[in-house]
Amino acid sequence: MDSIELIREFLGERLGVAPAKVVSEAPLEGLGVDSLMMLELMFEFEDRFGIKLPADLKNPQSVGEMAATMDDLITARQAA
Repeated sequence: MDSIELIREFLGERLGVAPAKVVSEAPLEGLGVDSLMMLELMFEFEDRFGIKLPADLKNPQSVGEMAATMDDLITARQAA
């Protein structure tokens, strides 16, 4: 599973968001992601990929930003 699939699955299960709406340009807030939901999504990412997110991580504003952040962390972990 890649990061965009995780985001789609998470938002579908938790908020009932249709997968077709979870596209790079979509603002997370517009999909119903509040600060608590953002934390839950981050924890899910950590659990699924075994990666600890940095405490100073900037909150992404869109699905694309979230996926890019996750992908960068996965790539960094694999390179280490």
